[in-house]
This record gives sequence, structure tokens and C-alpha cells, in this order.
Amino acid sequence: MNFKLILNIAFHLLQARLKQTIVAAVGVTFSIAMFIALVSFMNGLNDLLDGLMLNRTPHVLLYNEIKPSENQPIFLSKEFKNKTNFIRSIKPKDIGKSIYNSKTIIAVLKKDTRVIDVAPKVTSPVFFNSGTIEISGVINGIDVLSEEKLFKISDYIVDGNVTDLLQNNSIIIGKGLSDKMLLSKGDIIKITTSKGNLASLKIVGISEIGIAEIDNVMSYTSLATAQKIVGESTNYITDIQINLYDRTSAPAVAKEFRNTFNLDTIDYQTANSQFETGSTVRSIISYAVGVVLLIVAGFGIYNILNMMIYEKMDSIAILKATGFSGNDVQWIFISLSIIIGLAGGLFGLLFGYIFSSIIDIIPFETASLPTVKTYPINYNPLYYGIGITFALFTTTIAGLFPALKASKIDPVEIIRGK
Repeated sequence: MNFKLILNIAFHLLQARLKQTIVAAVGVTFSIAMFIALVSFMNGLNDLLDGLMLNRTPHVLLYNEIKPSENQPIFLSKEFKNKTNFIRSIKPKDIGKSIYNSKTIIAVLKKDTRVIDVAPKVTSPVFFNSGTIEISGVINGIDVLSEEKLFKISDYIVDGNVTDLLQNNSIIIGKGLSDKMLLSKGDIIKITTSKGNLASLKIVGISEIGIAEIDNVMSYTSLATAQKIVGESTNYITDIQINLYDRTSAPAVAKEFRNTFNLDTIDYQTANSQFETGSTVRSIISYAVGVVLLIVAGFGIYNILNMMIYEKMDSIAILKATGFSGNDVQWIFISLSIIIGLAGGLFGLLFGYIFSSIIDIIPFETASLPTVKTYPINYNPLYYGIGITFALFTTTIAGLFPALKASKIDPVEIIRGK
């Protein structure tokens, strides 16, 4: 089979039907361009939402959960152990929020090769006092450097620096909280704990995550300051946050740590299952729309090649009469569809990148998302590879059926009819 000759004939057939060829190629170009722009935008949006919530969540969290004891005293009795027992008014076991032997656990975790770093935290409900007004909220005592390394909290601080928390008796409060209490950087805020402890802290920064439920109640201070406010020792830790090099292994690692340290654990997938589901659904929608566009373009190529066969019956008959086999004729028309798909696909990649770049510079400024200035775009090369693969696959399939029809044409019947 002379592929050079087959390609030469295919190019001449394309030139003979230039307008229809351009229409088919433009259909593929438009489909690929829209596919690239849509997938890039949807995945950019997923990355943005992941940054707001998922990336603020530790891959594995160790803590003590308030819950009733699984083994009630009656089950320890041999007489009632294997009987059905009805117990009422069960009270949760008071084990406290503090993680026992936390410093040893942290030291062990830091030596684990799977762990990027560990960030201990003290979480406590408090009241923020403004005159006679008390606003309930939460104070997070953090290891400033570890927290910044794992979660980049400085990205959400709109006024001040996260390292200022290293100063004694300093605090960073949420934007919603500062607006309600008319406080700004440099002011003093008074805090009352659930135990009645009072503290006055200097505001060294304002943070804004973009989620009102968090910005209205959340605040950060150093680990030592939080321990002092709640009246506990330096061993008092309520949460141990862990980030892994391979975050997909978080569920298995969480289960392992639960058994090893006898603590309650939760992985980021379980904690943010709703966000994971939303990201998956958006990705499915974007890919589905792109595939539908390519299928529509494929039908256009099918119709054009079908019409070309009817118009080129004489040419096909002459080719077969001069020695071209049915397989040769079939490859001529498959080559036509591949050329259209390749040309349309390459231009589609170019225009898809251009459309994505245009979206990427469109201003998108909102008070709830201070770190976002333009619409999010993900320029992953994988999307471009998927686009050109879909283009070639769809157009090849679209051209296959007309090619099979052309290969079965009997030149004797066509010439006799003429």
C-alpha cells in the first residue's frame, strides 16, 4: 500500500471540497476549544474551592471526641454479660479534650517518613467582649511556624503578618468579627473563657477566608497564649494536625493512628466529603459537555464525507478500475477524516488556550474572596492531551463508516450507469 499516494489523493479530494472541509474542521476546532476552556475553568474553580476549604483541613486530625463509653459497667458482670440489658440516661465519659502524652506523640509523628509536618493546636470556645456585648466565638492556639508551613494561613490575612503572633498576648481575628465589634489592627480585645478566665489581647492582624460562618467567629493566637488563657499547662493540646506527602493515603493512615495512639481520628476526605462530591460532579459535567460537542462535530464530518462519496462516485470507480483495491479507497477516506480531525484539533488547542487566557485575566473581585483577583483557570497539559485524543478518535470513527461504504463500490456498475 502506497501511503504517500493515498495521502496525495486525500489532499486533492479535500481541495476539491474546500468549503465543506473548512466547515468540518471549524466544527472540530470549536468543539476542542470549548472543551479546553470549559475543563480548564471548571478545574480551576475546583482548585479554588479546594484552597478555601480542603487545603485548610489537615490530612489527618487526632483529637478526643466526647462520646459515651462503649463498655458499660453492667457488661463487666458475668451474670449479665450475655443477656439483653436496657440502660437509660447514659452520660458521656468525661475524658477531657486534652490529648494525653501529646509531646511524645508529636515526636513520634515527626519521625514518620510519610508525614510532612505536625501542627499541634489548642481549640477553645470563648466570648469576645465589646462593652456590654458578648459575642461567642472560637480561639485557636497554633504553633505559628508549623501552621504556616502546612496551611499557608498568611494567604488569608488581609491586614498584618502571621509572624506577629509570636509576640506575647497577641491575636488575629476574623474580618466578620472585626466588623461587628468595630475593631482594627492595634486595638485591644477582651476575651472570656467558658471557665470564666479573662484576658486582654492585642489585635495584630485581620484574616478573611471568605466563608462568613468562619470569619464571624474564628481567631488565632499562639499556642502558649491559648494555654495561658484557658488556664492549662504547656502540655495541654486538644488537636494534632498532620499533613502527608501522599494525601490519598489519609484514610488508611488515620485508621492506623487511631489504633496506635488510642485517639479519635478523621481524615480530610471524610471531613470534607461534600466538597469532594461537588468537585467530582463539576468535573463530570465539564467532560460530558466536551464529549457531546465532539460527537456533534463527528456527525458533521460523517455527513460531509458521506456527501463526498456520492459526488465522487466516478472518481472512486476510476481509482478501483485503475488498480486501487477497496482497502486503498477505504484508507483514502479515513485519511480525509484524520486530516480534518488533526487540523481542527490543533487549532482547537490553540484557541482553547487563547480562550482560557482571556478568562484568566477577566477581573473577579469580591469582598468574600480577597485573595482572588481573576477567574480561576487550570492550565494542566493533560486537558490538551485529552482534547486532541478525543478529536482524532471522534473524527476517525466518523470517517470509518463512509470509508467502508466507499470501499464496497463496484466500479463496473458505476461506469455502466454512466
